[in-house]
Amino acid sequence: MILLGLLMVLLAGGAVALVLTEESARYILFGYTFELNHVEMFLAGAATAAVLLLGLWLLGSGSRRTARERRRMRAAKAETSDRVARLENEKRDLERKLEREHATDGDQLVARGTHERH
Repeated sequence: MILLGLLMVLLAGGAVALVLTEESARYILFGYTFELNHVEMFLAGAATAAVLLLGLWLLGSGSRRTARERRRMRAAKAETSDRVARLENEKRDLERKLEREHATDGDQLVARGTHERH
């Protein structure tokens, strides 16, 4: 949408530049000669203004959509990062708990072994 809007704005700007650089109401465009009367000139100006406004609208709406997508992606990345951090903390806690259980089991085995010898 942004590219189409930019293209429309440039097209309207080119039409305005063409009208401003010509000294008469006779325009030569791509080998074709156009002579416009007052009504046709008004309608051409109205069409150019409509194309310009539509192009600006497309630029604005495309920019808003892009910004909205970027915000959504940033939020999703932050949520994913938080989730990973929580999982890593949970993993560390479980590893500590497992180490404590292994240490406790090792102490019990040592205690049993000394009781059996005596």
